[in-house]
Formats: sequence, C-alpha cells, structure tokens
Amino acid sequence: MNDVARDTLDPIASHPIMRALVLNGALPGDETLAPIEETLLSLLRDAGSEVRHYSMRDVPLAYCQGCFECWTHSPGLCKTEGDAGRELAGAIIGSDLMVILTPVTFGGYSSEIKKVLDRSICLVQPFFRRVNGEVHHRPRYRRFPATAAVGVLREPDEEQERIFRTLVERNAINMDSPATAVCVLGPETEPKHLRERLDAELAPVLERLTGRIA
Repeated sequence: MNDVARDTLDPIASHPIMRALVLNGALPGDETLAPIEETLLSLLRDAGSEVRHYSMRDVPLAYCQGCFECWTHSPGLCKTEGDAGRELAGAIIGSDLMVILTPVTFGGYSSEIKKVLDRSICLVQPFFRRVNGEVHHRPRYRRFPATAAVGVLREPDEEQERIFRTLVERNAINMDSPATAVCVLGPETEPKHLRERLDAELAPVLERLTGRIA
C-alpha cells in the first residue's frame, strides 16, 4: 500500500477543448431539473466546453450486480452487455469534468445517479493505497475527471445539504478527481439568479480546468 499526498496526484491531461460530461439524475415525471440543466449546459458551453450529456432516466442501464468481475475477471470492463454501462464508463473517464445534476434524496443522489456511479467501479482497481492518511482504491487510469455536483432540495434542509456536500467530496476522492465543486439549490433560488449561483459555485473548478487546458 502506497502513501500518496492529495496534491501530488496526477493532474488533468492537456486538451485543446475541455470535455464536460453532464449526468442528469431526474426521476421519471420530474421536470424541476430541466431549467437547471439548460442553464448548466449553457454555462459550460460559454466556458468553451465540448459538452456531452445524458438524461439517465432515458438511458438503459442495469443495476450493478456486485460481482466484482470488472476487478477480477475482465479488469476495467463490466460483464453486463446490452445496456449503456460500458459507454457511460468510457464517457466518464474520457471527460475532463463530470457534472452530476440530481435531486437530493436523504442527503444522497437519486437512484438514477446511484446506478451509474455503482457501475463505474470498473474505473478503479481492487488494490489500495493511502491518500492523506486514508485508505482508498488505486485508480486504474492515469487521469480522472474533476467532479462537480448540483444538488436540488425541494425545501431547505441544512442536514441534507451537509450530508450531500460530504458525500460528493468523499466520492471525488475515491474517483481520484483533481478538483471538486458542489452547489446545492433550493426552492428559494429564483430562476433569474440561477446562472449567477451556478457560475459562482462552479467557477473554481472551471477556472482551474480551463487554465490547465488553455
């Protein structure tokens, strides 16, 4: 097991255009995330990103079976065929920034987002190392995307917001993300202020990425 300082992890590789991936975890029948997604996509494109986005409720994706064959039998490759699992894993590792848009459910992600994150365990190895004194899986690849998450609460809830922010940050460490940003929106966020909020919360990650890629 190796000791690794967080600030020495491999940075994002240089590309002429930032590649952003947006995963919309809205559940069937829930259209509250649509205007947020539209604003988010506009913000990313205005920042010069090449954007790929998925509405997860419309994507055929089976649940992770927990068999760990992507670790032990076919390293890096999920055994499940006929759905979008392998495509999504490739989209995640091929991006510079992964943006998760999700309703906040008991401080966590929607079931649609949970499915895709579970199916992405093929991107790490079954071996361990220490990162800032903590034990984490070794990454399978040299570089991983930065992580940004936009969580939407139906009503103000400080505990759920705290849990969500912590969850995203901890997941980002597990996924070897070089930078992380979390934005939590509630019903008090007026549509006219949506772009301003997203821009302010995601700016540190976007500036870091565009600075590296420029």
